[in-house]
Amino acid sequence: MGTTIRETENELARLAATVGFEAVTVDALPAAGSDRRYYRLSDGAGHTLIGVRGTDCRENEAFVGLARYFRKNGCRVPEVTAVSADGMIYLQSDLGSVSLLDILHTPEGDAAVEECLRSLARLQTLPDSEWEGMTFNAPFSTRLAMWDLNYFKYMFLKQTSAFFDEEKLEDCFEALARDLCAMPQELTGFMYRDCQSRNVMICDGEPYWIDFQGGRVGPCLYDAVSFLWQARAAFTAEERTRYLGVYAADFARLRGVDEAEILRHIPLFALFRTLQVLGAYGYRGLIQKKAHFVRSIPGALANLAELLEASVATRYPELERVCREIVADQRFACRCDEGLTVEVFSFSYKKGYPEDLSGNGGGFMFDCRALHNPGRYDRYKPLTGLDKEVIDFLEERGEIQSFLAAVWQMTDPAVERYLRRGFTSLQIGFGCTGGRHRSVYSAEHTAMHIAEKFPEARVIVNHRERGIRHQVKTDK
Repeated sequence: MGTTIRETENELARLAATVGFEAVTVDALPAAGSDRRYYRLSDGAGHTLIGVRGTDCRENEAFVGLARYFRKNGCRVPEVTAVSADGMIYLQSDLGSVSLLDILHTPEGDAAVEECLRSLARLQTLPDSEWEGMTFNAPFSTRLAMWDLNYFKYMFLKQTSAFFDEEKLEDCFEALARDLCAMPQELTGFMYRDCQSRNVMICDGEPYWIDFQGGRVGPCLYDAVSFLWQARAAFTAEERTRYLGVYAADFARLRGVDEAEILRHIPLFALFRTLQVLGAYGYRGLIQKKAHFVRSIPGALANLAELLEASVATRYPELERVCREIVADQRFACRCDEGLTVEVFSFSYKKGYPEDLSGNGGGFMFDCRALHNPGRYDRYKPLTGLDKEVIDFLEERGEIQSFLAAVWQMTDPAVERYLRRGFTSLQIGFGCTGGRHRSVYSAEHTAMHIAEKFPEARVIVNHRERGIRHQVKTDK
């Protein structure tokens, strides 16, 4: 039986009392990507601490040990002030609520990014012998690389139904894993593993690293790439080049290696990290339906497109081919957060409901199977709801017009309210037996109706079983 939030709050208050901190309030903070839970403790006089309940004692021990070691060596990380006897909860200094991600692309953010990359180089080049025993993860290896690459295959590629030759793709994965693990020894050190701007807090104008419990011995360049190729960070190619110069100069100085040797290996890790991230977005977004991760997919695919154009994947032909396929997939075309996108589907019930790639869920699904079916007649079977003969058949009976009038009576107010409230996506689906005649007619006419009535909305019509998807344009 799991520990309740109230029980955790009481445990944190008792732990705080052991270090002379009287917690007046203990407030749960919003959940992040992991299963750890965070709380803010306040003594009512302006002093606060952050309480953490983990789910893995080894993970907690790694964070506590590394945090104390890094602070002793001058790295900006939280101060751990107390740990429970069972190691499952601990207290750390409160670094506030502003992450580096929140201030990116501002003058303050630009300076913080450069300082982060310098401090990352310092943190990574501390002697392995002093911190390796504090980690619980095995060093980076071809096995770990293969896990991440297959995670990409199963959690992203297979979810998108992209076609690939599995044996050839595995050959490419194995070759890429070997190349990743062939890094010179002087380019290995502390591998942060989850190095991104969301894991940097800005406190009193200074950046502090958090969430490094997954660290291990491995290629340091992976972290610099993770940081600069993070999809949500949206760094331009020019910014990446400039920031990489800052990182490479400090790393080269600390390790006594050539900057050019560091930069030479960057594209390979950029490819690997992008695939790994897409695997995570596939799992969190396409499978778990979390909107934040779905919205991040277009940015990651844009990064992948840049790498493909730079010929980074040419050594891995089947991987390159399938990557080009997913980059061109219009279902993941960048959805601007400004304005509403209405996607209207036709589909066959035999093949299931349309997938929701917005991550928002909901919307409308209408069943067209009660309408007279043109597909029962041989002359209409090869045609679709886009053909004049089928359109005339449906309209002459009059039932399609009353059906759509009732549909629009429900959907129009929803579109109007979504626009007014600043929502970004709405899905409307029409299903029939084969997804060929009635549903195609209904989706096509509904998409045109919405585009004409609500010109401020972006309207996409998607005839799933016909392989047709495009934005609806009107004269307005």
